[in-house]
Amino acid sequence: MTAPAHIPAFLAALGRRVPAPLASLHMAAGLELARRVKWLAPPAELDGRTFAITIDDLGVRAGFSVQGGAFRPAWTRAPADLELGAVLADLIGMARGDTDADTLFFQRRLRISGDTELGLIVKNWLDAAPRPAWMRAAI
Repeated sequence: MTAPAHIPAFLAALGRRVPAPLASLHMAAGLELARRVKWLAPPAELDGRTFAITIDDLGVRAGFSVQGGAFRPAWTRAPADLELGAVLADLIGMARGDTDADTLFFQRRLRISGDTELGLIVKNWLDAAPRPAWMRAAI
């Protein structure tokens, strides 16, 4: 994988101004769409748990939960059971299956905090999740 592209400063400044509920709504909607088209099915262990993903170079934090097997947005910045943070390129690499979460973590490019057992469940689930062909295609 090539070195991550840098985000222009004006986008990072804009990202820091995005209200948490707006970012959370979009993240949860994307995950829920993936669930409904059967690309992503959260395991039962995630039910009732809260998550947050921070895109470091954009300054955006999106929170969501799994309720009844469905993804729901978090409307506040309250601490989540599991929090992940990385730059956009690394998060995309993980989503596509190009980059392993363990590698990013040990290279200090992925921050993980909160419930470590839950983090391991999420990591194993995402590692095993099949990616749609369009997601694996070269960008």
